[in-house]
Amino acid sequence: MREYLYQLLESGGDLAPATIALRLAVSVVIAGFIFLSYRLSHSGSIYSTKFNVSLSVLTIITTTVMIVIGNNIALSLGMVGALSIVRFRTAIKDSRDTIYIFWAIVVGICCGAGDYLVAALGSAFAFLVLLLLGRIRNDNRVLLIVRTARQNEEKVEALIFQYYARKAILRAKNTTDSSIEFIYELNGKYINKTPGTGVAGKSVTDAVYELGNIEYFNIVMQNDEISG
Repeated sequence: MREYLYQLLESGGDLAPATIALRLAVSVVIAGFIFLSYRLSHSGSIYSTKFNVSLSVLTIITTTVMIVIGNNIALSLGMVGALSIVRFRTAIKDSRDTIYIFWAIVVGICCGAGDYLVAALGSAFAFLVLLLLGRIRNDNRVLLIVRTARQNEEKVEALIFQYYARKAILRAKNTTDSSIEFIYELNGKYINKTPGTGVAGKSVTDAVYELGNIEYFNIVMQNDEISG
């Protein structure tokens, strides 16, 4: 029994060089699709060339690890122990990046195990879905920040409601003895909304400053792109 367990732990798959080369070649081809998919679904400052290259290399490395592990239980346990001490501290800019990381790892596992059909079909479906839906963005958000004299409190609230009704959500109201600051949040598509009845075609900026005693009026755009 002891000899059987020892042989089981020491056993491994003796792959021919041609088989190893084939598995690595397939992983390189699919890694190219992952690279292309990430490039097409990301744009602007949110796109990272380094991260995209890392995804491709991760696919090949995972394939190599799977080839080495093969059916060797001892190597499998050792690899699990080694990976358990690794801590990834790279900030993920976009939630979709997690999908690409898992995609690269799964493709590497499939190619390393020789399941080319699963890797190819799975990647094809993932590529199509991400190509169609990958450019979806959350609506831009806008912060309207107004600092004015305390006596203008009701006037500012009435004016913002006149322009945006309930689309403008009051997030903060900071006050002092002599001044008050409003922070409104609204969806980006409402910032250029046509003024309501009674505003006489004025922009919200002009209408706010006409109230008088306005210290500042800032419009801050927020979107999904995070520079880094």
